[in-house]
Amino acid sequence: MAEEKSVYDVAIVGLGPTGAMLANLLGAAGRSVLVLEKEAGIFPLPRAIHFDGEVLRVLQSVGLREQVLAIARPGTQGMHFVNGTGQTLLVRGGTAALGPHGGANNYYFHQPELEAVLRAGLARYPQVDLRLGHELVGIATQDDGVALQVRHAGGTDSLRARYLVGCDGARSPVRQHMGSTMVDLGLRQPWLVFDVILQQPVDLPAHTVQHCDPRRPMTYCNVVGARRRWEIMVLPEDDRAALVQPGSLWRLVAPWVRPEQAQLERAAIYTFHSVIAEGWRAGRLLLAGDACHQTPPFLGQGMCAGIRDAANLAWKLDAVLAGRAPEALLDTYESERKPHVRALIELAVRLGGIIQTTDAAEAAARDARFAAGRPEIFELPPQLLGAGAFDPQAEAIAGRPFPQPRLRDGRLLDELLGRRSAVIGRRDTLQAAAPATAERWRRSDAIVIDQPEPGIEAWLDAHGAQAVILRPDRYIVGVARTGPELDRISQYLPVAP
Repeated sequence: MAEEKSVYDVAIVGLGPTGAMLANLLGAAGRSVLVLEKEAGIFPLPRAIHFDGEVLRVLQSVGLREQVLAIARPGTQGMHFVNGTGQTLLVRGGTAALGPHGGANNYYFHQPELEAVLRAGLARYPQVDLRLGHELVGIATQDDGVALQVRHAGGTDSLRARYLVGCDGARSPVRQHMGSTMVDLGLRQPWLVFDVILQQPVDLPAHTVQHCDPRRPMTYCNVVGARRRWEIMVLPEDDRAALVQPGSLWRLVAPWVRPEQAQLERAAIYTFHSVIAEGWRAGRLLLAGDACHQTPPFLGQGMCAGIRDAANLAWKLDAVLAGRAPEALLDTYESERKPHVRALIELAVRLGGIIQTTDAAEAAARDARFAAGRPEIFELPPQLLGAGAFDPQAEAIAGRPFPQPRLRDGRLLDELLGRRSAVIGRRDTLQAAAPATAERWRRSDAIVIDQPEPGIEAWLDAHGAQAVILRPDRYIVGVARTGPELDRISQYLPVAP
């Protein structure tokens, strides 16, 4: 058994998108990171296919925006919910225009390509120790850290880290060690996922279609390039073994594509879950991604939720490790993220109820309700955190992401701010803050901008504010109209006691 005495700042178990994103964020912050992944390489088949504008913004924060845009396409035409007779019931909007996060609202991609970009990003950080083919087999918590037993082809290593984050998937051994229970939010349904690569042009929709046909609910996705996906609801009378055979598969998608037109890449039955963990932190152990929540894919938010976890957790771990904030800051991770995740899961479950209706009479009643007016166009609800590190008195503003406009010099806002907190406001208001407040800004390593650009000036005017404070993850701490108000909301910038 090899003995290693160095102590990492953070150990991450699992190198899927959540773990790889967290490792990039911590690496960019200068933290020493141990990444353990039991597999030797990237899983080569399609899995997640969608991310949103906020996820692109997180990728931008570690310098991977252009690399990701090179392998993704904007979801310009949205998602259409269509009944069994072809009537459009509901539309989730889509656009390639610059959205609030500085990109399109939705993107489609091939997960192995995204994972390759994230892993290549880790090579920039010599203090990030990536160990493939290494499985965590033992955890022992200590007052000042976590002792790990790690098994690999050459034997077993003993390693130590100050914190351990389980990004190790739905069956998370880290979650099991913590004893966190999973709460079921009401949807457990098997679906067949069928991925193909077109071999010739086929007349298929450019947008995603939710086929709300009670005879056989399905989802069609235009992924990226020649990749297309069908998700097909498994019915109680189906023979699952027969369903995944090529003859059955091609019969199911016969209205859209024939076997000579496309290459079958993958066909597998998955059970769509809607669950969330109680207890995302136990001392120096934490969870992120599928380890602490799983959502049905009807909103394409599974991977997005994990990357939001990483963005929320990374700056808090960095602040605590740097001594800029008390360890109690880590308790705000679950209190902030869980309500947002739960709201998205519950919305996905409601949409699943529309899509998965198999009773003909219920489907007819559903169609009649939607037929009462023009198809509704909807977007995701505004991202709102639960209680945590922001001003609770500004419920309509604080705890939400700040927009990312393009600046006069062509840069996007976050390129100016970096990965720090930010105090942005008109000079008179900032100068009216107490000296102790300015000292708090310094201790929290905030960037101070007293000449806002026109886009930010317009935002301040629209919200009746003179100043705004942002966290490193670009969520709003609070807004102020006066120096004393700025003093008050600055108290929500975490600093060490």
